[in-house]
Parts: sequence; C-alpha cells; structure tokens
Amino acid sequence: MIGIIDYSAGNIRSVKNALSWIGSESRLIGEPRHLRDVSGVILPGVGAFGPAIAELERTGLADAIREWAIERQRPLFGVCLGMQLLARRSDEDGEHLGLGIVPADIIALQPRQSARIPHVGWNIVEKARPSRIWGELDHATCYFAHSFHLAFAEASDIAVYVAGKTNHGEQFVSMLEHDNVMGAQFHPEKSQSDGLAILRNFVDAAQSW
Repeated sequence: MIGIIDYSAGNIRSVKNALSWIGSESRLIGEPRHLRDVSGVILPGVGAFGPAIAELERTGLADAIREWAIERQRPLFGVCLGMQLLARRSDEDGEHLGLGIVPADIIALQPRQSARIPHVGWNIVEKARPSRIWGELDHATCYFAHSFHLAFAEASDIAVYVAGKTNHGEQFVSMLEHDNVMGAQFHPEKSQSDGLAILRNFVDAAQSW
C-alpha cells in the first residue's frame, strides 16, 4: 500500500490513478495517523512552495513526513513541487523553510539560452547513475511544469543525491535518490510509459524495504 500525501496542493487523483494503472493500491494521507500500514509515501505537489509548506506544517504532516523519512528511514518519493519541498529552503516569492530532508535549496531557473520559463512540456531525463528508481531505464522522456529547481552547494551531496539531470537552457537536477529518499522534478503520472516505469520502480522498492 502506497500513501499519497493529500494537502490540497497537487494532482492527487492523477497520481492515484497512475498507481492503480500499474496495479498498486494506494491511500490518501490527510492526517499523520493515516501513515500507519503503508509501505511507501509519495509527496506530490503543484503550485507555490510557500502555501504548500504552510499547509503541511498546519496539518502536522510536515513533522510526520520528517519522522517517516529521517527517523524511520522509510521510502519517500517527492514529485515536482513535492521534491522541492524536501529541500532546506526556497526563494520562491520570498524565503520559506522546507522539510529539510535533502541538503539543497530551491532557486529559480535561469537559462543561459532563450529557453522559456516556466519550463513546461516534454524533455529528456539523463541518468546520472544507477539507482532503484531508474531500474532498467537508461533515460526517460518526461513531462515538466516548473520555474524553480533543486540546487546543491556541495559536490559531495551532488554525488550521493543526484540520480538524473535535464537541460532546459541550463542543466538542473530532475531526479534524486539517496537511501530511502527519492524525487522527480517532472510528473511521472503524466509521463506515459517512462513515468509509469519510474512509479513502478518506487513501488517495488517500497514493498521490498
């Protein structure tokens, strides 16, 4: 059973439908107590960082997610804004503290070419290294919709966290994985066969944890 964090900041039903398509049962998690009896957790998200993290803090889900990922070391998969919320802080519309699970900051895309912002549409995710979330895939074609991205300051963190990269006028982190914490800047639930394969890899990892 996969838990999907439900905090009014994402296309929850699309994620649930995608999990159903690959044969995985899921449950919406609207309160911390609902995290019982799930094997893995997906944190989706669409919209702005500030209101999203405020809602997670208000409901107590922020602390529950931290406990799940940091103290219990259980599988967590952040999707789009959900991956950004795993970071320490964000510059989007002022400064906001994140969940602090991943040692990175969220900054605006600043492409050096004439690439449009926001970055919306299909793009290639290149594998940075083998990982559970990649499985047998060598690369993926995925759907993006974002203006901000994850930035690591330390080369040592890049080496252990970054699982995939994408170029949109500049190169940015599009997949991450370190132990039980995983993430995708794109929307796997909207990314057809490659996205469904990535979701399936997460489900498989969670079930075998």
